[in-house]
Amino acid sequence: MSKTTVDAPANIAFIKYWGAKDLDRALPLNTSISMTLESCCTRCTAELLDSGHADEVWISEPDGGFRRPPHEFEDRVRAHLDRMRRWAGRQETFRIATRNSFPSAAGLASSASGFAALTLATAGALGKDDVPTDELARLARESGSGSASRSVLGGFVEWPAIDAERSHGVELAEADHWDLRDVIAVVEIGPKAVSSLEGHRRAHTSPYLPKRLEILPERIDRVRRAIAERDLALLGPAIEEEAVDLHIIAMSSHPPIFYWSPGTVGVLRAVRELRQEGVHAYATIDAGANVHVICEAEAEDDVASRLESLPVVGFVIRDSVGPGPERTSPHLF
Repeated sequence: MSKTTVDAPANIAFIKYWGAKDLDRALPLNTSISMTLESCCTRCTAELLDSGHADEVWISEPDGGFRRPPHEFEDRVRAHLDRMRRWAGRQETFRIATRNSFPSAAGLASSASGFAALTLATAGALGKDDVPTDELARLARESGSGSASRSVLGGFVEWPAIDAERSHGVELAEADHWDLRDVIAVVEIGPKAVSSLEGHRRAHTSPYLPKRLEILPERIDRVRRAIAERDLALLGPAIEEEAVDLHIIAMSSHPPIFYWSPGTVGVLRAVRELRQEGVHAYATIDAGANVHVICEAEAEDDVASRLESLPVVGFVIRDSVGPGPERTSPHLF
């Protein structure tokens, strides 16, 4: 039977997806912009099964074994498999296995990479090799992890907040356009207490959400221009403002969500100190405690060294701009 394995990358959002017009279909309130990563990836193997089998969903353990995933994640995977079958006009069932190269459910976009990999692997197993990227990005968005729509593409990606048929990731610039680095300070590795999906639901209860949506168009323009001109001095303040805004909305939602930890604050202080010392680096944070520090290649060693020296940092992941998903081997099973 047909079996396909895909590595799909995580991404770090410069302009965040936070709050949805239609959460079931992951239709965002605002346009978002991200940088596709290279090293932080999810590998997914999808195999078509003979008729009469039920879908099987497995998570690969570090020792090569497998376990059943948490119920919520498994339910989301099964729902997306149903969606992929309807799209393809097929009835076969699947055996699915996934493995992440980085901590899961810790605010590092493992949902984006996971559902992008699932979408592409199942499409491949179904023989849909000639499907346009735009369509695959739309299918990934419909998984419920909207950011997966951005992880289907490489380089710098924009996901516009428009109608359902056109709301998917589109490439702003290829990976080799700008050699940015993402030095990730991991201060927590366990799953976050409040999922991003729940955060999207609560965003509408924050009194600050309308203000963010009001000021966002100008910030989006700054980020687009910074990417086009490869201008870190323009990009950096915009992504720091955006990260703070996301967490202001989370903290002022009802009930409030506090993703930051003492380690988060310690890393943010260190990034400010680095800039005072002449190292050009800027911090952004997705829905979690861990901090992404964006810099250019010549500053990566200085940034990593400083972050690794902090007692609040468990370890550091060095990443860069990636070209996007690719088929790979060996299969997970």
